[in-house]
Amino acid sequence: MKFQVNRDTFSEAVSFAVKLLPQRTTLPILSGVLIEATDAGLTLSSFDYEVSAQTEIAAQVDEPGKVLVSGRLLAEIASRLPNAPVKFSSDEGRISVVCGTANFTLPGMPVDEYPTLPQVSEQSGVLPAEAFSSAIAQVAVAASRDDVTPVITGVQLEVSENSLSLVATDRYRVAVREIEWTGGESVKEGLTALVPARTLIEIGKTFGHSGSISVAITSTDERELIAFQADKKTVTSLLIKGNFPPVKRLFPEVVDNYAVINTAELIEAVRRVSLVLEREAALRFTFTIDGLTLEAVGSEQAQASETDRRLPHRHRHRGLAQAILLARRPQRGALGIRAHLVHQDRQPEQAGPGADHQPVLEGPARGRQLQVPAAAQPAAPLVPPDATKEVPPCTLASSDSARWATTCAPACAARTSR
Repeated sequence: MKFQVNRDTFSEAVSFAVKLLPQRTTLPILSGVLIEATDAGLTLSSFDYEVSAQTEIAAQVDEPGKVLVSGRLLAEIASRLPNAPVKFSSDEGRISVVCGTANFTLPGMPVDEYPTLPQVSEQSGVLPAEAFSSAIAQVAVAASRDDVTPVITGVQLEVSENSLSLVATDRYRVAVREIEWTGGESVKEGLTALVPARTLIEIGKTFGHSGSISVAITSTDERELIAFQADKKTVTSLLIKGNFPPVKRLFPEVVDNYAVINTAELIEAVRRVSLVLEREAALRFTFTIDGLTLEAVGSEQAQASETDRRLPHRHRHRGLAQAILLARRPQRGALGIRAHLVHQDRQPEQAGPGADHQPVLEGPARGRQLQVPAAAQPAAPLVPPDATKEVPPCTLASSDSARWATTCAPACAARTSR
């Protein structure tokens, strides 16, 4: 095999192919990148039986062929090559990479032992790339990082008629976002796919500026997978098996009391106040008619508080004045805020009741707003008394998803508030 290719194009293609490969693998062959040279150009592929990546680039091919080489090593070499065309050739299991004054010789890996990449079926729908990337960044942070319960380490994609919902939870926080979706003719409403959050984050970074993304959800040979395609790049991922908890049931359809807060100012306030907190301490949010107060009590009697009286608010019942939210792990900055707050991509004028109370947003940041449901003090507690008793930890693995929504989730919220 012998070809010549642009250095920047080759470096970007190799970087994309190895991005989703695991740092360590029990099978060394799965750490390789498969390079195929044909008259049409180059195809670079990687596959570890769970995630695959494939991209096509233009190249001057003198001798077609196929080689398998260590992906991480090739990516490091390609990123440091001088500014000159890359000449790539192979002979008897040895691979030569020449670029300007640099010359590398690498060992090849057995191509015949490399697994076959999964085939992508017809597309299920098309997504706007920028909106999808933004939604992933907002939702994936709420996914769990604990592999003990794999079902909540992913992001649930739920297809409706003209929209796609992204949902994630780690038991203590929930993130939900909807974006536009153009579905195919054969796609049924209610289609779902539970995608690993780590994979989805990389997809959002890779395809964020691609214009539109083609999505295909397929099930073959007892393997359910999802594929994303754009700009001659394809990423496939196995779906997580299991029943995702019905966390949308936790949110009421109508919210009588709520506040509209400037996102940037709230994040900065949380970062200031949380300086005195230890890792597992709680940050208290108190919503009143007068504004929002953040309170923190740390070790050695260190305390901090901040009140924003410019808080634009709407409410239906002025007598219901106060609501308190506790955000765990505020040291994560904006992530701590999302412990009990849901981001909704709607303008304040379109959200909720009380349209006669139009908020006036102050300060330099007037962009995306964070709408915070602030349920007022009702006659009965929001969390049933029985839910505050000690209960076994949620497993989320059982098929009784309704029980999780009515028992486990309130119990988790009660433990958080304590």
